[in-house]
Amino acid sequence: MGSTSDLPVMEAAAKILNDFSIPFEINALSAHRTPEEVEKYAKNAAARGIKVIIAGAGMAAHLPGVIASMTPLPVIGVPIKASLEGLDSIFSILQMPPGIPVATVGVNSAQNAGILAAQILATGDESVMNEIIKYKESLKKKIVQANEELKNVKYPFKTN
Repeated sequence: MGSTSDLPVMEAAAKILNDFSIPFEINALSAHRTPEEVEKYAKNAAARGIKVIIAGAGMAAHLPGVIASMTPLPVIGVPIKASLEGLDSIFSILQMPPGIPVATVGVNSAQNAGILAAQILATGDESVMNEIIKYKESLKKKIVQANEELKNVKYPFKTN
């Protein structure tokens, strides 16, 4: 993430990865304030065994794209709502030049970034695939249960 002020958003990705028993790192790396550290991290990530990078950033939001320009690994960008309702972050992450793709999730959607990273890893790891399958089933069960509970909501003109 660009700074520790992004942690309240980015910890949703950490929670997902932790719940799926996927080892992960958390770092504060700024494309603007610590570019040398960003370069070192990005260029050495694959050699250190990292398979996917989730990078969250607000405002100018250059961190995901800068990292993507320096690594062969997939990068998932999380636009963080810091100004302009997060639109500036979305465009900074989404509008990458040809050859430097960054997968982009919704504003403050670090949870989806964690799930997407897990899905990428699951293509080569059966245990992670099983966790993804269980997670998706739990989502389905929540909606089925919610509809059962909605049957108890009463209004004079409600027909179901």
